[in-house]
Amino acid sequence: MTDRRLFLKSLSALGAGVCLAASSRAAFAVPYKKSLSFYHTHTGESLSRVFWADGQYLPDALIDINRLLRDHRTNQIATIDPALLSLLERISSQLGSGDTFHVISGYRSPETNQMLAERSDGVARHSLHMDGKAIDIRIPGRDLTHLRDAALNLRSGGVGFYPGSQFVHVDIGRVRKW
Repeated sequence: MTDRRLFLKSLSALGAGVCLAASSRAAFAVPYKKSLSFYHTHTGESLSRVFWADGQYLPDALIDINRLLRDHRTNQIATIDPALLSLLERISSQLGSGDTFHVISGYRSPETNQMLAERSDGVARHSLHMDGKAIDIRIPGRDLTHLRDAALNLRSGGVGFYPGSQFVHVDIGRVRKW
């Protein structure tokens, strides 16, 4: 009987210790937030926003980002896949910076994509830009190869390297590079 009581007291103390440790961690937990900064090279618009906090994407921030990354030729706004934003945040973290991404192309309407595809062999007929799953970017003052390598290291989608045009294409499609 004494062994049983001793065992239950020990178990009770262990449980209290675990609960106390968990509540202590919760009291000192730092809320995790994801943020991005953009400058659109064609419109001159800038935006810095926290787009994810407390375990969820922030709808108002996503609306603002969708507007900034719109097709600048047609002014059409589309939904940018939040996974693309998370990928950009991870690239920024890989680079150890909170640098501003200069956007060359975000969303592309089907009309814009068709026009660009007719002018260049480097534009896919059904580009992931049309689905809000791709972006062309650079970071001024940063070596373009570092940006490319950070994206490649994450193995989270396609990475295209365009040093002549000074940008890196990043998408959340299948893992590939060109």
